[in-house]
Amino acid sequence: MSPVRRRTLLGSALAAPLLGATGCGSADDALTFFFQARPEEARGRLRVIDEFQKRHPDIRIRTIMSGPDPQQQLLTYCAGGKCPDVIMAWELLYSGLAERGVLLDLRTLLAREPDYAEMLRRDSYPALLDTFAYAGGQYALPEQWSGVFLYYNRELCAAAGVRPPARWRDAWSFDEFLDAARALTRDRRWGFADAWVPYYSAACFGMNNGAEWFTPPVAPTRANLGDPRFAEGFQFYADLALRHRVAPRVADRLSISAPDLFRDGRAGMVLGGHWLYAEFAGREGLSIDATVLPVGPHGGPGAITDVGSTGLSIAANSPRVEQAWEFVKFATGPVGQAIIAASGLFVPVLKSAMNSPGFVAAHRDIRNLAVFTEGPDSSRPLPVTPAWGKVSALLERGGNRVLRGAAEAASLGGRFADDLDALLVAR
Repeated sequence: MSPVRRRTLLGSALAAPLLGATGCGSADDALTFFFQARPEEARGRLRVIDEFQKRHPDIRIRTIMSGPDPQQQLLTYCAGGKCPDVIMAWELLYSGLAERGVLLDLRTLLAREPDYAEMLRRDSYPALLDTFAYAGGQYALPEQWSGVFLYYNRELCAAAGVRPPARWRDAWSFDEFLDAARALTRDRRWGFADAWVPYYSAACFGMNNGAEWFTPPVAPTRANLGDPRFAEGFQFYADLALRHRVAPRVADRLSISAPDLFRDGRAGMVLGGHWLYAEFAGREGLSIDATVLPVGPHGGPGAITDVGSTGLSIAANSPRVEQAWEFVKFATGPVGQAIIAASGLFVPVLKSAMNSPGFVAAHRDIRNLAVFTEGPDSSRPLPVTPAWGKVSALLERGGNRVLRGAAEAASLGGRFADDLDALLVAR
């Protein structure tokens, strides 16, 4: 998945005052930090940077804003000898950079500080930390959890007699979810809308029917699209719009914004991640809460979601590795994560920060806070492979045919799955 499709880029009008430099590399000794963010997220990062620089006045940080294709942008920078020192890593993209030698294997730095490494191991969620372990190396430390779940309108659900579950382990079934979406659907209101990438969302429904998307998740060699359980879950998602008419069709999504539908009371539930929280929280006339994805007849116990994590990496050829390591430790460690937790802009990746008073205070609008705090333990990794660019392009074409009603989900098995497998092993 291109990260641009998960988060809207920071507008150019705000980029200059927030971020300062927009180029990479310079003659001075500033530590360069390359990342992508919406305006609120950028401000949250600046809080972490400001606190770090108070504690490390000898280390100056220059932020660099990512464009729409961060991987190509990084490769261009690094080919020109101007690779940023600290790099935001996306779970679906970092392995390609690691194989090209762009990212530093952090194991040597972690081994040098066993007390810190042990603290990190104890306080981390394994699913998030392991997402950035590729080919025997550790190429990033996680900084935020961005798995997907459902927001729902409390008042609309109460009026329709819908009571969404509060925890991942108490998930509703596909049938119960469909009944809820039907109860919420009215002439000018959808029961459900999707603010994520549709074929990714459909894949999560497939995984919640008892099938892995790819095997193994890290460096996969096989796609499981032909598994009848996966196809059944994928088709159930597609039929929410195609058969049951409780959600907008794929073609309608070009002109309809799912977050806008939810904000305006024209959708009772919306699928997305924590990155939407700032758009919904505190909005007058909108009472929100969070619930989990539904589980199919072959899934469970409990619902699952995608890992959806970003992390921080260090450039392999950085001349400022020691300074970069100090910043990465800070931002992904207890102090940086506590700042993130209290900001309400990200879901932190350390258990101590997740369960902190600051995180609770920042999410007063959410009664079902366990959807956030227990999310990482209920996460499953999306495929981590350097071939992801080609794989995702093929997946999008095939998946969207199903979502438009031009094919059944069962068609994603057979030759289509074989073509995916060939991409995975051919690199």
